[in-house]
Amino acid sequence: MTYFTGAVAAVPTANKEKYTDHIAATWPLFKSYGATRMVESWGVDVPRGKVTDFYGAVDAANDETIVFSRIEWPDRATADAAWQKMQDETAMNKLPEMPFDGGRMIFGGFVPVYEGGTRDRAGYYQGFLLAVPEKNKAAYAAMADEGWKMFENGGAVGMVEGWGEDVPRGKVTDFYRATKAEEGEVPMFSWVAWPDRATCDAAAKAMEAEMGDMDMSQMPFDGMRMMWAGFEPLFDSATVADRLPPHETGRNAQ
Repeated sequence: MTYFTGAVAAVPTANKEKYTDHIAATWPLFKSYGATRMVESWGVDVPRGKVTDFYGAVDAANDETIVFSRIEWPDRATADAAWQKMQDETAMNKLPEMPFDGGRMIFGGFVPVYEGGTRDRAGYYQGFLLAVPEKNKAAYAAMADEGWKMFENGGAVGMVEGWGEDVPRGKVTDFYRATKAEEGEVPMFSWVAWPDRATCDAAAKAMEAEMGDMDMSQMPFDGMRMMWAGFEPLFDSATVADRLPPHETGRNAQ
């Protein structure tokens, strides 16, 4: 099963070009260790939240931009072996210096509890972070299936709901603190892919009107602690390397 390393970081806005160069230099190393794809996206519509938001998740400063990133692996074993090699070898030391504060980056390993559509053809992403009670995993996947139908009708090309499988606790920040996760809850790293921002914005308005009377208390998680934002693709290894084969649509990956 595909396994994702998901990450969120705050990058000085002035360092956007340096960050892009850093990612381009890093990808060949990840690829050599078995990664199949790396996608980096740059925050362009990141709202402030009352309870949680992406800025608070990584303690971002006013002059920093949120990045939402993922590395795809064929399975967790490949990812675990790769991270171990990177610790044991000196290859990472040869990479350019990180143009952001890595101490405030949050990351973890995720498996898709639900996946619909394709991971290709995205011109815009909505990224989501939240925490779901472990006992509600099946209920959340069922809700995701209903959600995907709405997103697809609105023009979305794909959706992935990533269930936290190996999410470390951090010294400064982590996914648990970002989502204010409670005992027994699992962090989620999820996204909806759109052909462009205009399609996403139009669908969001339509869905907001449609869901206006929905009883949010029936959701299998605390929606008040969910955060979301809009991101534009900054780097996608699939556009600079051999593209992955198309994926099946509407897969429930419980």
